[in-house]
Amino acid sequence: MTGTDEAAMWRIPLADVRPDSEVLDAVAEVVSSGWWSMGPRVAAFEAAFASLCGTSDALAVANGTAALQLALAAIGCGPGDEVVLPSLNFVAAANAVAVAGATPVFCDVVGERDLNLDPVDLESKLGPRTKAVIVLHYGGHPCDMDAVLDACRRRDIRVVEDAAHAIAATYRGRPAGSLGDVGCFSLFSNKNLPVGEGGVVVTSDDELASRLRLLRSHGMTTLTWDRHRGHADTYDVVMPGFNFRMDEIRAAIGSAELRRLAEWNERRAHLVRRYRAELDGRFGVGIAMPEQPEIASAHHLAVAVFASAEARAAAAAALKERRIQTSVHYPPIHLFSAYRRAGLTLPRTEEVAPRLLTLPLYPHMPDDAVTAVADAIAAAEPASASGG
Repeated sequence: MTGTDEAAMWRIPLADVRPDSEVLDAVAEVVSSGWWSMGPRVAAFEAAFASLCGTSDALAVANGTAALQLALAAIGCGPGDEVVLPSLNFVAAANAVAVAGATPVFCDVVGERDLNLDPVDLESKLGPRTKAVIVLHYGGHPCDMDAVLDACRRRDIRVVEDAAHAIAATYRGRPAGSLGDVGCFSLFSNKNLPVGEGGVVVTSDDELASRLRLLRSHGMTTLTWDRHRGHADTYDVVMPGFNFRMDEIRAAIGSAELRRLAEWNERRAHLVRRYRAELDGRFGVGIAMPEQPEIASAHHLAVAVFASAEARAAAAAALKERRIQTSVHYPPIHLFSAYRRAGLTLPRTEEVAPRLLTLPLYPHMPDDAVTAVADAIAAAEPASASGG
């Protein structure tokens, strides 16, 4: 990220933040106020976020992993339960299930271009112990929620949307996060709405919202801000809970950035279109997550699919040599030591994951940076072009 020695080595970083005067002024105002823990700025941010998602409630939390843990706790997920989720995801999703005492059950992706979960394989993994499904909207591109919801509603299974990549994305005109029972967002520094560390949980289920609110702060019936304002002088604890609260500083950053989110997402979309124009179908490369008419992606990631693992490695090396940063989203969770299970194979995930490479993408990235990425991949092409 900007301002670190490590970031200085990259001519084109994978992701980048550039705070402007509005963000700096908002932070300075909070610091000067003397009230830094959860209070009125968090409440204002939550109201704006709920409006964005079209939900009745939004709760700001400490990070995206906390959002997932809170969602699972609120739906009563625990020992003896199973939760189905795609293996091609960040490990936080599986960790949240495991920490709840439940068992993660992994499903496959659709294919090499559509890296979202396969609804057919998902349905085959549902069973009598399935408490919930965690869907990921990979790269900001909503998955087939009609198929997911149909399979789950017939079995009274809860749907948790991992919308960490998908803030302001829509599926058939409805915002990501509002489609299932509860939606979980990440505001990590590389996300479309970066505050450093942070997350948001959204729902339109009043009972779930009440449980989420209690669980977020130790199961307490009143908060420090309520008592500070004289609205309460004591509290009860009605259930065991967590400390997953967000502070005022990060809420102020989030509120300032929300006003530019649409512009930033459109800029991301433009850059992904440039990647498609310069790379898709050339040098043995495809760009994942093609556009679909019923979907508006948040374009969190620009992911190249290479013809082979060797081609991916050659391209990554060529890009690094030119000080262009890349990453991989993701090493499959079911292949990690902690989650490896005898006999479990996910053929499409296992086939495509070694060929994926995430390319730089951030709102203020110039167009010529895309050309620089394409030129580096082209230079690696003689060693890597083994397919179309």
